[in-house]
Amino acid sequence: MAQDVEIAAMRRALELAARGPASRNPQVGAVILSADGRTLAEGWHRGAGTPHAEVDALSHLPEGGARGATAVVTLEPCNHTGRTGPCTEALIAAGVSRVVYALDDPGETEGGGARRLAAAGVDVEGGVCVDEARALLAPWIASRLRGRPHVTLKWAQSLDGRAAAADGTSQWITGPAARADVHRRRAEADAILVGTGTVLADDPALTARDGEALLPRQPVPVVIGTRPVPADAALRRHPHAPLILPTRDLASALDALLDRGLHRVFVEGGPGLQSALLRAGLADEVLAYIAPTLIGGPRLATADIGVDTITDQRRLAVSDVRRLGDDLLVVARLEPHAEGER
Repeated sequence: MAQDVEIAAMRRALELAARGPASRNPQVGAVILSADGRTLAEGWHRGAGTPHAEVDALSHLPEGGARGATAVVTLEPCNHTGRTGPCTEALIAAGVSRVVYALDDPGETEGGGARRLAAAGVDVEGGVCVDEARALLAPWIASRLRGRPHVTLKWAQSLDGRAAAADGTSQWITGPAARADVHRRRAEADAILVGTGTVLADDPALTARDGEALLPRQPVPVVIGTRPVPADAALRRHPHAPLILPTRDLASALDALLDRGLHRVFVEGGPGLQSALLRAGLADEVLAYIAPTLIGGPRLATADIGVDTITDQRRLAVSDVRRLGDDLLVVARLEPHAEGER
């Protein structure tokens, strides 16, 4: 059973992990503890091709400095050779006597690190702070398990479920605090996806901003649909060149994004695109920004999502509810949909 000092070190490792880029590779942090519980070194993974968290932490110690130590890692140490060598072998060579980790690696080639360490005589314990680690790595895990990007649907709605007034106007349903939260979350995504209908109707810039200033990290703007995107569209002035996918095949579009290393997709494409992704079982998370206002009329936040009878309803697991000014944000995870699961 993990000791208190190891649990505290795991929480520190999770803080370190969050410093790494959220993309194709998992965010991982590591802390090396001495036999008496002192922190000897810390490390985290800084992106593809850079040392993994365990190796980064070990690099801060002199030769032999980790002998008899405990390595606390947010993800099961990898057991394969990719751009870098296996972390299991680095830990064994360093003489680490115990490894505590949070989450099992779901990869077929990367997994198995715990077994390799145990076979080498290292004391291994997994599942420490597993819920916190899973929350951090949820998009990466979904991408690995489902073979497609993690897809987050975002919409703003009135209390009675409308995304726009009868004439189509929708700016602004929610207030400035909710809009600021949206921009922060855009900056955490690899790509922001809309349909051509949204481009033609709203001419969105698809940038992540703090007021009028661009945030340092910007998602790649992606447009899906068969209608042409105007040459003077605002998104063509985005810091990243827009990716235009002239198709209505959502699964192939997501495959194209995955091939480009875009693993976290933030969808702001209006009820048509959002509902199509829900209907196909290609969405993982919903962010519903709910304003205390009533609009009425026909323009609902979602359209047909394939629910013909109440027994077909799509149940979600609420992971967060928070107040943003006068508005409410509900964050919910979608369970795998048998028809759309890949």
